[in-house]
Amino acid sequence: MKRTLSFLAAAVLVLGLTATAWAHFGMIIPSKPMLAQGDKSVDLTLSFIHPMELQGMNMAKPKSFAVYVDGKPQDLLGSLSETKVLGHQAWKAKYDVKKPGVYIFAVEPQPYPEPAEDNYIVHYTKTVVAAFGDEDGWDADLGLKAEIVPLTRPFGNYAGNVFQGLVKFKGKPVPGCMVEVEMYNKDGKYEAPTEYMNTQVVKTDAGGVFTYACPKAGWWGFAALNTDDVKIEGKEVEVGAVLWIYMNDFKTKK
Repeated sequence: MKRTLSFLAAAVLVLGLTATAWAHFGMIIPSKPMLAQGDKSVDLTLSFIHPMELQGMNMAKPKSFAVYVDGKPQDLLGSLSETKVLGHQAWKAKYDVKKPGVYIFAVEPQPYPEPAEDNYIVHYTKTVVAAFGDEDGWDADLGLKAEIVPLTRPFGNYAGNVFQGLVKFKGKPVPGCMVEVEMYNKDGKYEAPTEYMNTQVVKTDAGGVFTYACPKAGWWGFAALNTDDVKIEGKEVEVGAVLWIYMNDFKTKK
């Protein structure tokens, strides 16, 4: 009996360690990262998942959802309708694009209780969509509680390009901040050689800047993690600044 209990305890510990090893990512994925003439709208999917392992979690209706154009926010919360991502609660919206510009979509979710880590998680998540050849304003600081301000243009990049971002928390750069990086393995076609490689990890420098080269085409998420000084129900709150960008392959001439 003692041996059985020891085995079960070890199994629970291993499962717990495996679960906490999975990185959480708030997500805003648009149907296109760049709109060309003739495109009239962009579809957006909001979710909370482990993007490389394709494990879903339920996402309650967000606290806020907005698009920023020329520095001005437009409330989009009322445009959300419920959907499913990986079998879990998620949200979708359609946004009509009527003029050239850089459209920054941002969401603040409800706090997510994570029993495996005995805490709450709040990921302030952004993505950037460029329309009709305009590219002014992609480096805008929206003033979110937690935010990655891009230092590399967050669209129109090739796989293999280096991406840099400035991590800010409560308005200040964060030196030495851990930034988790994952690819959205949307079609499940990739498999990491080891668990260590599902999530890449980099740290910000003394000025709060991180650097990463994305090796494959597709959607890449960066989650800069800090612990808030305000607790929820006595539990710590992980505050993530999340940014999603798309890396492109070269096209072959026809």
